[in-house]
Amino acid sequence: MLVRNWMSKNLVSIAPDESMAKANRLLSDNHIGRLPVIDDRGNLVGIVSDRDLKRAGASDATSLDVHELAYLLTKVKVSDIMTANPLTIREYETIDEAAQLMLENKISGLPVENDLGKVVAVLTQNDIFLALVRLTGVQRGGAHLALNLPDKSGSIKGVCDLIREFDGRLISILTSYDQAPDGERKVYIRVANLSHEKMSELCPRICQLGDIIYLRENHTRIFDCQARPV
Repeated sequence: MLVRNWMSKNLVSIAPDESMAKANRLLSDNHIGRLPVIDDRGNLVGIVSDRDLKRAGASDATSLDVHELAYLLTKVKVSDIMTANPLTIREYETIDEAAQLMLENKISGLPVENDLGKVVAVLTQNDIFLALVRLTGVQRGGAHLALNLPDKSGSIKGVCDLIREFDGRLISILTSYDQAPDGERKVYIRVANLSHEKMSELCPRICQLGDIIYLRENHTRIFDCQARPV
C-alpha cells in the first residue's frame, strides 16, 4: 500500500512570509490541520499546524484585547511559528513506513515529496486510518476470526481451505508475531457468506488446527472455540 494511493492530493500550502491570520483562514476553509510552508523556489521550508497557531495566539491572549490580538494575527509571520525542516516521506514509500515514522516522532501528518523532492501532497493520520479500514475489509461486514496458529508452512492455508469448504468468502488476512506464543503467530481473518449454523460447524474443526482467540459476528456476537456465545 503506497503513500501515493492514500495521501490527500488536494495540496494546500502557504508561503513563509504570509501571516498567521491567512494560515488560520486556510486551515479553517479547507478543514485541514496542517499546511506545508513552501518558499518562492518551490522548496519545503517548514510546516505549520492549527496547534502552532493556537499556541502562538495563546501566548499573548491574556495580555491583549480582541483588537490587539487580531492585529497580532496579521503581523506575525508563518516563518516565526512554523516547525522548520519537517520530516517528509516519498510518495512511493509505504503506508506502514509512514505510520511508523509518525508514531516514532509523535506527529499526525507528513508532507509527501515526489522523486524530485517537491511537495505534492500531505499524508495524515486520517488517511492511514482509512487505509487500515480498507485493508481489513471491515466495511464489508462478515465475521472476524482471530487465531493463534503454529508458525509453520501451510497453517494458514489449512484454515482458509476449511473456510472455503463451508463456502465462506475470504475478505482479508492479516498476520502478526506481536504477543504471540513461542512457535505461533496471530492470524486475523475476515470472512463473509457464513451463516451462524455454518460457523457452529466450522469452529470445532478450526480448533483442530489452532486456538481461536475470538470470533466476532455482526460487530457484537462473540464465540469461543466450541462456537458458544461468551
